[in-house]
Amino acid sequence: MATARQLLPLLAAIVLACVFALQAGAREEGFLKGVWGPRRRISAAAGVSVAYVFVDILPELATQNQALRASAQGGMLFAEQRIYLLTLLSFVVMYGIDHIVLSRREQRQASVERGERDAAYRLHIAGYAAYSALIGYLLTERLERGHWALGVYVLAMAVHFVVVNHSLSEEHGVLYCRQGHWLLAASVLAGWAVSATVTLSDPTFARLFALLAGGVVITSLRSELPDDRNGRFWPFCFSSVVFAMVLVLA
Repeated sequence: MATARQLLPLLAAIVLACVFALQAGAREEGFLKGVWGPRRRISAAAGVSVAYVFVDILPELATQNQALRASAQGGMLFAEQRIYLLTLLSFVVMYGIDHIVLSRREQRQASVERGERDAAYRLHIAGYAAYSALIGYLLTERLERGHWALGVYVLAMAVHFVVVNHSLSEEHGVLYCRQGHWLLAASVLAGWAVSATVTLSDPTFARLFALLAGGVVITSLRSELPDDRNGRFWPFCFSSVVFAMVLVLA
């Protein structure tokens, strides 16, 4: 019989996968339409994600850095900075992917009109698929920290995925709504499946967590923070303060 350690991460992975599977493009716009505007929802989601980054993700990097240094026993080059360099690497790679996609926007729009997929679209989906799989992989580790830690993680990542999904559907239109969101949903489940069958060492996990941290930071900044005058400060401010309090109490 399956144990809670196996079932709870699986259920959490299904919840996160459903965020991608059930909220593509226009379907998401129709959901809650007239109750709370999409820009307010995006700004509120930004607050949740940014609070999670600063209150939970970044402080844990220091803890993971200790594990990485302990495994090296003083023989690792740039031991003090290694985990932060990995975080920076993840940040730069994700930023580079977004930059390539944006720089080819006009060419991509022509491809979309013809119903074709271009290289920038494939690169964007591949990058976010790897990112989503990593988030799915970490579900089992979050459970080891307690049910509350898993619940907070799932809530933060579900809100995060809502905005990532919205951003990608706006950027790629029908191509993403047709199949891209299904690939990201499958990636979350694939990440969980790997975690259920493969146990990584503490140093390897520390490196993966550093990559996650960089990805969450850049995705929050690029996809979630209001970047124009359509942003809504008060939903962002309120949600960030409330979720920060939840994390501190957790």
